[in-house]
Amino acid sequence: MKLADQSRVAVVGGGPAGSLAAYFLMEISGRVGLKLQVDLYEPRDFSRFGPSGCNMCAGVVSESLVQTLAAEGINLPPLVVQRGIDSYVLHTSDLPPVAIATPVDELRIATVYRGGGPRAPEGEQKWISFDGYLLEMAQERGARIIQKRVSELGIDAEGYPWVSVGKEPPERYELLIGAVGVNTGAVKLFENLGFDFYPPPVTRGFLSEIHLGVEAVQKYLGNSMHIFLLDIPGLKFAAVIPKVEYATVCLLGEDIDKEMAERFMNDPETKSCFPPDLDWRIGEKNRCGMGQACQCGPKLNVGPAIHPYGDRVVLVGDVAVSRLYKDGIGAAYITAKASVVTALFFGVSANDFRRRYFPVVRGIGQDNRIGQLIFGITIWYQKLLFLRRGMVHMVRGEAGMEGARRDMSRVLWDTFTGSATYREILMRALHGRFLVRLLFSTLVSMFRRG
Repeated sequence: MKLADQSRVAVVGGGPAGSLAAYFLMEISGRVGLKLQVDLYEPRDFSRFGPSGCNMCAGVVSESLVQTLAAEGINLPPLVVQRGIDSYVLHTSDLPPVAIATPVDELRIATVYRGGGPRAPEGEQKWISFDGYLLEMAQERGARIIQKRVSELGIDAEGYPWVSVGKEPPERYELLIGAVGVNTGAVKLFENLGFDFYPPPVTRGFLSEIHLGVEAVQKYLGNSMHIFLLDIPGLKFAAVIPKVEYATVCLLGEDIDKEMAERFMNDPETKSCFPPDLDWRIGEKNRCGMGQACQCGPKLNVGPAIHPYGDRVVLVGDVAVSRLYKDGIGAAYITAKASVVTALFFGVSANDFRRRYFPVVRGIGQDNRIGQLIFGITIWYQKLLFLRRGMVHMVRGEAGMEGARRDMSRVLWDTFTGSATYREILMRALHGRFLVRLLFSTLVSMFRRG
């Protein structure tokens, strides 16, 4: 099963994975002299404010991914990148916050809005959607954008996939790429195609955009991403991320609920990152006039899908696999390109995807298992004061060191920003120098106040 000149490809889903798949289909096929017809189905308008244009993501991308996209011909303009993050502030229970600058310049991160962003307070949009920009890039390369919701998928008697929109006649394709994400009902359309696909396991997170205004964001958050390791049962990771006029609150863990979100927002460490008169309530405005723009409880991929491919069908992005608790956009890039390279250079049969594409999915899944171990270890740091003191003491001692010697700073930075694989992080944490310094810092901190 091979793609040929004038082969038709359908991409269902216009988030980063779908847009990048369409982009690479047009870009790479053009380099090898193959003319394809690519239809990308995406009903949402990513330029719209609020939930209708939202893609349920905190919107953090690493500098390495920005540079990788630039090498692919995708240069993110200033209005897409909301804020450059050159440091983060680590907040723990019972200890003063500690600032950690990027260990290496290339490891900086940036913030984006996946959709049109929250509703602008005065109706003036001061940013461009990241997803919308990628969609536009795919269209510029020749993909046809069909802004309609797919109602049905199927496989015909000859083994070719078809796509149906409303009451329109179904369209037949040589290849179907699913990039629907775990937060849409369209996942079920792929479950019924008969190739034993089973979606990935998920948990529930929490996201909220809180309007503070430009001055308050700069005063209380600056250019730092604020990371929280608090002793709140079930909460594995929390962050407050500055974005021009807004602060994005991101909670990850085991099925985050309203009570956990309120407990986090009312913690003294969290309150220190917001104006003192901010009276935050889920679904309510606050007394000082700075309002919560929107919130959601997105599903989060925590493992790989089973059999995310079949003859002439392949799934990419977080409906196939994503990196645990971080860098979902990076995983979308990796899976999208791997699926396209497989289809263009090897074939579109289930066996082709099993041999050439699925190892990429499996590799991310295996790395996530190491990530589960790492986040399991962080729970002990959240619970035990002497461990937190040792970690903070070690970080503070690294403040004046060269980047290569800032062992704990590098481990923490990579754990929470997606700048390295979990395997690389674990290998660094098991290095003899790291372990000796951590033990020494922990012992010293036991006789000193953090």
